[in-house]
Amino acid sequence: MALSRQQTSSPLQLDRAESSHSQSHLIMAAEDEIPSADAPTTAAAAAHHDIDADQARRILRQIDWRIMPLLFMTYLLNFMDKTILSSAAVFGLRQDNHLKGTNYSWVSSVFYFGYFFWTYPTTLLIARLPIGKYVAINTFFWGAVVALTAACSNYGGLITVRFFLGVAEATISPALMFITSTWYTRDEIPTRTGIWFAGNSVGGIISSLLAYGVGHITDNVGPWRWMFIILGVATFLWGFALFFLLPDSISKAKFLTPEERQWAGDRVVIAGTGRTENTTWKWDQTLECLQDPKTWLIWSIALLCQIPNGGTQNFANLVITSFGFTSLQSTLINILYSIITVLFISGTGWMAGHFRSMNCILIGLIVIPPVVGSALIGSRSSIPHGVALFGYFLLSTGPAALPLILSLVQSNFRGVTKKMTMTAMLFIAYCTGNIVGPQLFISTEEPTYGTAFRAIMICYALVVCLAAVLRVYLQLLNRRRQREEGIEGSAGTSGAVGGGKVVDAADGRNVTEAVNEVQLRPEDYEDVTDWKTFGFRYRL
Repeated sequence: MALSRQQTSSPLQLDRAESSHSQSHLIMAAEDEIPSADAPTTAAAAAHHDIDADQARRILRQIDWRIMPLLFMTYLLNFMDKTILSSAAVFGLRQDNHLKGTNYSWVSSVFYFGYFFWTYPTTLLIARLPIGKYVAINTFFWGAVVALTAACSNYGGLITVRFFLGVAEATISPALMFITSTWYTRDEIPTRTGIWFAGNSVGGIISSLLAYGVGHITDNVGPWRWMFIILGVATFLWGFALFFLLPDSISKAKFLTPEERQWAGDRVVIAGTGRTENTTWKWDQTLECLQDPKTWLIWSIALLCQIPNGGTQNFANLVITSFGFTSLQSTLINILYSIITVLFISGTGWMAGHFRSMNCILIGLIVIPPVVGSALIGSRSSIPHGVALFGYFLLSTGPAALPLILSLVQSNFRGVTKKMTMTAMLFIAYCTGNIVGPQLFISTEEPTYGTAFRAIMICYALVVCLAAVLRVYLQLLNRRRQREEGIEGSAGTSGAVGGGKVVDAADGRNVTEAVNEVQLRPEDYEDVTDWKTFGFRYRL
């Protein structure tokens, strides 16, 4: 039920759920405290089906096995196609395209100019078009661009295809965030985001193995061209899987029965961040997003995390070869780096999903090793090479911060337009950081890149500070809303529904109970923001 922030109710007791082991709570406010809308009950809102716990687990497994593999594989290819440039650089790409001076840095950065250019338009389209078909068609274009990279023979051609690759890939992350918040509850979003985001690092492992295998090719085509041809064709073919298997919405998911689709939709209305179907772009929500202080705190954290990411992604193999390893050995060393990253992404995603007050803490903790690692690499001239190489592996936990940031956006922003505006801003920060990052790797400082690693250390140190500020701000905001509304509220559900019920469903069984107990009303399906939702509390 949507209410203005000024409306209050008499005090009601509701226990706070700090982890997934908390109990379920269902509180009904008095009718005169939370006024209901005058709209008549629609068939969708009136439909009410009891689903037992076993059925609920089966439906959730069906959703997971259909949605998660598609998102994981898409993100895996997304990362491989974007970062294979680093491997290609040590297998002849720079020489064959006559790159000199800062040319390679700009080839790395121009990808994010294309990404930046298309980020906001694509967020508008994601909210308006059938998401499954849109992502599939985008993937066809994306695969074709990757394959065409093999045809490049000069700096101008490489710059052009990398720009269009940025345009193609700008859709992927915002679309996957939209799909995740469409299908899953607030407690499920961090874990599911961690699952598909882990495709990022698994892609790093596979691309390293691919580069190692293809690196042995000695024909006239050249290893780096085969890398782009193989990945481009694989991505294009994957577009067919997305076209036929990825549903456009819950109501169009043919792998579920009508009753199961109704239950899947209702659980997100009750325990997620609201319905995403049949919405329109609301400019008042865009304005609210820009006025929201947490928007800018999250934006700043994302920017500071991506400045290091932009440099280390594209210069990883060059840094490793500077330790005396061959091109082939550098690709194998990066496998261990990627394995560490996968473990941290999966582990922190699971923790953020099970403990509602841990997200900001995890962001701060996860970037401390890179602070130490960048300090060690920056001092490599005065310490043993083995210690500096250890510092390089400490950088591997840094990428785990981004999925935690994505989870904060998906779980703490209500309203489709507000959430998609924040998503666009998040990836504008992502682009900006990744444009700046490679420029800090100054060619005259090769192979130590002192400026770059000092900047990485400073950026991650600032992330620790801002994550603490964000957590304190959200905590104070929750306390203020609790005081104004007179109830504890919940950081695990969407706020008041069914005429005033504030549900705290802390695990799958309790979500099922809530869906069975609460009779949703037409107004519960409305597209309203977190500022205007009674009982909504922010995850910390």
